[in-house]
Amino acid sequence: MKFSTRARYGLRAMLELALNYELKEPIPLFQIAERQLISEGYLEQMMNVLRKGGLVRSVRGAQGGYLLSREPSRITAGEIVRCLEGPLNPTDCVSEEDPENCVRAEFCVTRKLWERVRVAIATVLDGATLADMCKEAENLRRSKDADMYYI
Repeated sequence: MKFSTRARYGLRAMLELALNYELKEPIPLFQIAERQLISEGYLEQMMNVLRKGGLVRSVRGAQGGYLLSREPSRITAGEIVRCLEGPLNPTDCVSEEDPENCVRAEFCVTRKLWERVRVAIATVLDGATLADMCKEAENLRRSKDADMYYI
């Protein structure tokens, strides 16, 4: 299973906002795009989805930009990925939204495997907050004596 650029870039953009959360100032779109090497147009589309999903808020004007809608410790990677990608479903038969979707559910051996895969992915993503990723970025920065960080 491979996550799209939308999920990967969305996590990077949200991490950028989380790393600047304590400043309590909106981060301009161009700054996020520049630091995370994401096209500004593509980033704008993602930020609109994240805003509609309640994960970020936008501030208009010369000093405008984006802010997290709540503390980094209260936003999980799973929320971000679901907001941008939809439900975590490695196959159609193990939908998060409708787990009884499969007509073969009673006698399908592979469905049990796909369900375990879905649960494992959800557990990892839902167990990682933006605050956790900020700590990881700080550790990486310290260990590499680097100014940039990538996820």
